[in-house]
Order: sequence, then C-alpha cells, then structure tokens
Amino acid sequence: MVIILPGDTVESSKPVDSDSLTPKEIVAELDKYIVGQDAAKRAVAVALRNRWRRRQLPADLRDEISPKNIIMIGPTGVGKTEIARRLAKLTHSPFLKIEASKFTEVGYVGRDVESIVRDLTELGVKLVKEEKGMAVKAQARRNARERLLDLLLPATPSRPAFVGSVEPPVESERRGESRDKLGVWLDEGRLEERDVELDVKEQGFPSFEIFSNQGVEEMGINVKDMMPGLFGGGKTKRKKMKVSAAREVLIAEEAERLIDQSATAHEAIERVEQSGIVFLDEIDKIAGREGSRAGGPDVSREGVQRDLLPIVEGTTVNTKYGMVRTDHILFIAAGAFHVSKPADLIPELQGRFPIRVELESLTEADFVRILREPKNALTTQYRELMSTEGVTLTFSDDAIEALAHFAAQVNEKTENIGARRLHTILERVLDELSFEANERSGETIAVDAAYVSAAVADIIKDQDLSRYIL
Repeated sequence: MVIILPGDTVESSKPVDSDSLTPKEIVAELDKYIVGQDAAKRAVAVALRNRWRRRQLPADLRDEISPKNIIMIGPTGVGKTEIARRLAKLTHSPFLKIEASKFTEVGYVGRDVESIVRDLTELGVKLVKEEKGMAVKAQARRNARERLLDLLLPATPSRPAFVGSVEPPVESERRGESRDKLGVWLDEGRLEERDVELDVKEQGFPSFEIFSNQGVEEMGINVKDMMPGLFGGGKTKRKKMKVSAAREVLIAEEAERLIDQSATAHEAIERVEQSGIVFLDEIDKIAGREGSRAGGPDVSREGVQRDLLPIVEGTTVNTKYGMVRTDHILFIAAGAFHVSKPADLIPELQGRFPIRVELESLTEADFVRILREPKNALTTQYRELMSTEGVTLTFSDDAIEALAHFAAQVNEKTENIGARRLHTILERVLDELSFEANERSGETIAVDAAYVSAAVADIIKDQDLSRYIL
C-alpha cells in the first residue's frame, strides 16, 4: 500500500524493495527509528538477508536451510519490540506479536500454541486482500457509482404488458437523461447528504466458545460454516444511510467480488510460509526457574515450551485457508530474563534459537539521542500534536538534556523502564499545556530547562511520590 503525502510524487513514495536490501541498508533503515542496540540490528538484518539468500538456491537445497531464530535479552523499554515491528514494516511481511505467557499446555483451559499460526495466516490474508483491493479499487469505485445511481433512481414498476413487450423508447430516453444528470451531481458531491436504503450483510453472530482438541478458533469457524443461518451468514439487513457512507460500503462489496478469494488464500499462505515473522514476547515467563523443576507452575511452563517446539522447528498446522507449514517462519523471542535465564529453557527449544543478542540498558546520552534523532521522536510528536491547536511548541537543547537527565535519574532510583520513562516525564511537563492548548491558539511555547525543572524537580526529589507519578 502506497501512501502519498502532500508534496510527494509517486516515484518518491514507492515502498522500499526489501529483497534488494543488504544488511547495512537494513540497519540504516532501522537507525531512522531506533537509537543504539547495534548488535540486535545486525542480528535481524543478517536473518532477513539470509531469507533472500535461501530463495536464490536450488529447490532441493532451499528446503534444507532453516531460519536463524533469535532471542533478544534485555530489560523493558530498550527497543526489543520496536526492532521487530520496524523490521516487519520494512519487509511488508505478515507479522504477529504475541506474549508467550498467554498460552497454556494442551489439556489446560486457554489458548494453544497452534493459534499463533492461525492468527498469522489471518494477518497474511488481510495483507494480501489490502494489496489486491488497491489494485481493483478503481474498478470497484466505478461499479459502486453505478449501484449508487440505481439506488438514487430506482426502476419504476412497469404497467401490465404482454409477454415480450419492451419499455417505450421515450421513457427509456428520459430515464437515461435523468440518470446522466444524477451522475453529474453525484460526481460533483451534491448528493452526499441524500439518504438511500441499502442491503448490508449482517456481521454479528452469537459469542460463545467451544473447546476441543482442535482449538477454540477452528471449532468456531467450523460451526459457523455448518450453521450459517444461526450465525448470520449470508443474511442481509436493509439500512438507511447517507450517500457518502453507502459509497464506502458498496466499494468494499465490489472489491470483494473482484478479488479471487482462492488465489488470495493461496498467495497469503505462501507469504506466511516464506516471509512470516512471529515475535514471541515475555518468553522468560515460560522458562522454568533454576532449582524449581519439581512441580508447581513450572510444570505448565515446560508444557508450553514442549508445545512451542514443533511450531518453531517446523510442522504443518491446519487453518481454515489450508495447511500452513512453519519450517521457514522467522521466530524472534524476547525477554528480560531477570529471574530466569535462557539456559532455563528446555534444551530442545534453546537449540532452535541459535542467535542470542543482549540489548544494553539505555543511558542519559541515549535518551538525548532518542529525543532528537529518530523520525518519530517524542519531541516531534508533541510538537505536531500542539500544532493542531494552533500552538507552536519548541524544545531548546538544554530542555532535551534536562528531560534525559530526569528520566535517567528516576530510572535509577525506582524501576528501570527504559525509554518509556520519557513518556511519563514529558506528559508531566506538558500536562498543563495539553489541558489548555485550545485556549492558547496562536501562542509560541518555548520549553527550556527551567520549564522542565519547574514541572518535575520537586516530584523527583520525593522518591515515594515519584514512584506513583513518574
């Protein structure tokens, strides 16, 4: 999907061709959004390039090469999730972020690990549908326009006539002229507030879950297929809406008709199998602690690890779109490992994550860079938010240094939450301005070190108070 911003040209808005990116170019793209953590960036860049390398090999050797899965080790707020998320955007790949602690061992109530593959496939289908929808959008818009004209100028009930009779030429000509005139008005936007009645497919269905060895999600899908009447499948409901709203509904319906659903599912499965990325967060929460393997909750933790093992090493999972192989899906696991350590994972699972990268805790100097360098820097975000109210917000260099200093100080005295501390500090500093911004349109607010200190210095001195506010 290409989004053209004001002032851009089509050529400058083309997405990056991820297949042609070298590891150095991948790192350069990640550097635009993430400060530091060079070792983690290098690891994911090499893993991504290895996929391209594998596709260049002969078919018989290509299937023998497995992805080099990664474990990122580091405290919260240092960029583990952001690296994986930016990598997925860069590659336009199906990407799923999931917490490992959500899963339970087979036989216990909860989600089973195969739902990872089903969810990833759903995301892959959605991604391919969006791409194909953009390709047929022009035709879908034309078809929707004709259907809108049919709604605005419904066919008049014909008088009783002999079999084989046709509409009189004069009436047909008048109807054509009226339709052309309505078409001009429709294109000019003069009918946007006109009400039309439209048959819309019902989306709702009763919400209940059926637990079985096949999994909650798949059983739900099968029941809906077997009893479409009960779940609203195929039913339509007549609704009255404005022309502007009806147009979007009709465009979506026409695009759905123009897209080949079986080809979409086949392409989505292929993309999931060859370029899918799963980010397993909180994997340290399912690692058994040293010396506690005798029983208790660690039994269930190890059970989840055993269930994850075949998914990571390669198996075939049944989804409603077909069978999906996981042999070449890239798994990136992450965890703080404060209490446990990677060696506490079962040996078989450890072997499926050959690359381990330790992310460094962020320093005051890193916070300064985070506030200045990335394209989505927090200072830029707040500046643009205030501009919507007509307020010009500026941050001086000493203000940025003060923000970084206070964030590092609070992290040191209380819990270290990394770069997320900058959010809490900035929210506190700009709290009053955010509340009154609509009344201060046209003003220029200069945030300097004194402004920052006045907002948070007293709170930071009181350690008990800073635990609750910052």
